[in-house]
Amino acid sequence: MAKNAPSSQTQAPAARRQAVRQAITLEVVRALTPSEIKAEQMSTTFGLDPVDVAAIREGTEEHVVRIGNELRDNLNDKALAIFLQRIVSAFVSGAHGAAVFYGAKKSDALALHMKLLNDARDEDRDGAAGFESKAARAANFAAEMGLQAVALYAAAQGAVSAYAHITGEEWKPYVAASATGSVEQRATTEMLAALRD
Repeated sequence: MAKNAPSSQTQAPAARRQAVRQAITLEVVRALTPSEIKAEQMSTTFGLDPVDVAAIREGTEEHVVRIGNELRDNLNDKALAIFLQRIVSAFVSGAHGAAVFYGAKKSDALALHMKLLNDARDEDRDGAAGFESKAARAANFAAEMGLQAVALYAAAQGAVSAYAHITGEEWKPYVAASATGSVEQRATTEMLAALRD
């Protein structure tokens, strides 16, 4: 047997290594998105336009329902449900991306604020006269991103509600067939993923 022949034992773990990707549900997005109360506080504190959550939610729902009704005569129920599933997934994924981005910008703003509180640092304490400090600019940007995340979450809620209205079923994110399996297989996959570096 040749010394350079790869061992089947070393190849097996690599073959089993598949990224365990969490499905992006509306609940996941909600957990990352500022609440409506927090959005109102940010709007007031930073002098930003408030988000009309109800109008966005209702308007999005109406538009998606209208699209579904326009297509109903030309698509069977299954095809319509698949099409709407993809539309709603786009809304939810977009809201998720905005919420994750907001979280990153919020962390950046908090880190800059903590630097301001450090008396031993070398940077200028404040911005030039008449201008905001870097920390203030970062906080303002984070607030803007937070309000955008709230708006997109409201749109995703409207789209999910429209899906239920048209199909009579609750929307669930699409999960690829390869990611499905028995509960035991999924649990084992997640446990092994937690053990890897």
